[in-house]
Amino acid sequence: MEKRNLAPRDSRKTIGIVNVPNPRMVCRNVNVYYDDKQAIRNVTIDIGCNEVLSMIGPSGCGKSTFLRCLNRMNDTIDNCRVEGDIIFEGNDIYDPSVDVVPLRAQVGMVFQKPNPFPKSIYENIAWAPKIHGIVESKSDADEIVETSLVKAGLWEEVKDRLDQPGTGLSGGQQQRLCIARAIAVSPEVILMDEPCSALDPIATAKIEDLIEELRSQYTIAIVTHSMQQAARVSQRTAFFHLGDLIEVGKTDDVFTKPLHQLTEDYITGRYG
Repeated sequence: MEKRNLAPRDSRKTIGIVNVPNPRMVCRNVNVYYDDKQAIRNVTIDIGCNEVLSMIGPSGCGKSTFLRCLNRMNDTIDNCRVEGDIIFEGNDIYDPSVDVVPLRAQVGMVFQKPNPFPKSIYENIAWAPKIHGIVESKSDADEIVETSLVKAGLWEEVKDRLDQPGTGLSGGQQQRLCIARAIAVSPEVILMDEPCSALDPIATAKIEDLIEELRSQYTIAIVTHSMQQAARVSQRTAFFHLGDLIEVGKTDDVFTKPLHQLTEDYITGRYG
């Protein structure tokens, strides 16, 4: 790697492309505490429309904790406290007046381990649109199920067995089913927390291809332990270290021309 003047290791101010034009989500000075322990410190970043933002960093650095802030999944943890501003569609999602149920429909989540409902493939997709009042008839539900499975690249594989349990699918198919389930309620943003860590290389490649296809319609933020995956799927990459957002920028630049010594040390394998 060419010689450059990198920001020193002890510099904790985020460097790089924090702001983007027409952001889908705006995060300012986000802090997260578990009881008295601070897990995230003053994270400020925009998440752009129709981009894939990858979050990388060593285990325990806070990237998944931050991701869960974006649709208030941390609300489910009793001792967790979130401070700062996260603006989505002009509103602070942590305002007491915000209903988390429609928020989590608009900002969907795909977890590390595939978690289909113990229902049929059809009901895995149709259930949430019914709950949210999106469908009024069986034909509406049929259309959403087919459209969501097509977008998730799963329709041709399951169209003749929609009445069978979603849990009977392979791991990679289950994860695509979970992505289809998130898509079914017409989200604006899809959050993915290590979506391929439990999958084999072939299933991983299918999910990565799917992410690229979905980017034209959705904003995607993904946490990944794989730097190679971040390089393949994302337009911008954010590097976290010990609760701090150290650097964020165009993915190619972060991996080939990092601005911070900690980033360079991580991507070159000096620690991890």
